[in-house]
Amino acid sequence: MGEVAGAFASAFGYGPEGVWAAPGRINLIGEHTDYNEGFVLPFALPRTLTAAAASRSDGRVRVRSGRSTQVFEAGPADLAPGAVRGWAAYPAGVLWVLREEGLPVGGLDLLVDSTIPTGAGLSSSAALTCATVMAAASLYGTVLDPSEVARLAQRVENDFVGVPCGILDQSASMLSTEGHALFMDTRTMAVEQVPFDPPAAGLSVLVVDTRAPHRLVEGHYAERRRSCERAARALGVPALRDVDDLPGALAALPDEVLRRRVRHVVAENARVLRAVELLRSGRPREVGPLLTASHVSLRDDYEVSVPEVDTAVDAALSAGAAGARITGGGFGGCVIVLTDRVEACARSIRLAYRERGFAPPSLFTALPSAGARRLYP
Repeated sequence: MGEVAGAFASAFGYGPEGVWAAPGRINLIGEHTDYNEGFVLPFALPRTLTAAAASRSDGRVRVRSGRSTQVFEAGPADLAPGAVRGWAAYPAGVLWVLREEGLPVGGLDLLVDSTIPTGAGLSSSAALTCATVMAAASLYGTVLDPSEVARLAQRVENDFVGVPCGILDQSASMLSTEGHALFMDTRTMAVEQVPFDPPAAGLSVLVVDTRAPHRLVEGHYAERRRSCERAARALGVPALRDVDDLPGALAALPDEVLRRRVRHVVAENARVLRAVELLRSGRPREVGPLLTASHVSLRDDYEVSVPEVDTAVDAALSAGAAGARITGGGFGGCVIVLTDRVEACARSIRLAYRERGFAPPSLFTALPSAGARRLYP
């Protein structure tokens, strides 16, 4: 906290009024189900984005990263969807959304720093947006509950930045608690904190940042979402979450691509529900095969994997991991490995990368951690 506050003072010439932190997230299981009104099971990472902020009386916004000397600055009239590019679009979009919602928000000076790897599918953008929503609302006297912060942060990404994401990432950042995974019904927004303590079961969660160029271009993600919406309309259901006869649904769809998308979403929802049952009954090791089945489905039916990701999954499984899968939106990013053989899995993955000529991956272990919070004062 002191470091980011000091960086704020160096950048803007005075001290911040407050400091907030929001974590990245990793999704244990439940991928591409959130925008189909289904079930998800993420948890917050110990790696966080920290934001120091102060209000401004002139309505302007100044944003700076602790890793750069560049400052983004704009007036209220300059904040419009599509008008701001790069990472500054997220905090700029917060002010636009809060004003659109009729909240009394003025100007803002903001400095952020982060230990969340960017471009790795660990939701650094959601952490940035959530932290900025908390800061801006608090500085102008608005009290928001965590679920409302998540909703507003999602709106920033949807309506200002133009990313048609669901609410998984923002909810995980805001609502997670230490030692638990967040079971969430994205239709009703009901949540349950499900105990998840891998070390107690002799397990670790190994996160592999594949360092693959993150190919989550908006067109691919949006296409997957549109295909699910087309399939739901063709099947006469509000969302794919409502498909209860998978063989019948597949037989009713003439398009093979739509059949694959539906098969993934319906089966993935079932995997989430089974994983929750296992965690509730203290059997986390048995979640491993569900992770692997999820990866196969994401690779073959949803077609969002890439060679670097598949190599990491295969290498971890060959070293004895209980399960492994791609996590996040796909097209690059991270792999999550549930294992009691961290060193063996890490060696196997690094060796496989060298043999394939891939850039070395970054690996770290993660424990389910606390959600977003105010650090100071």
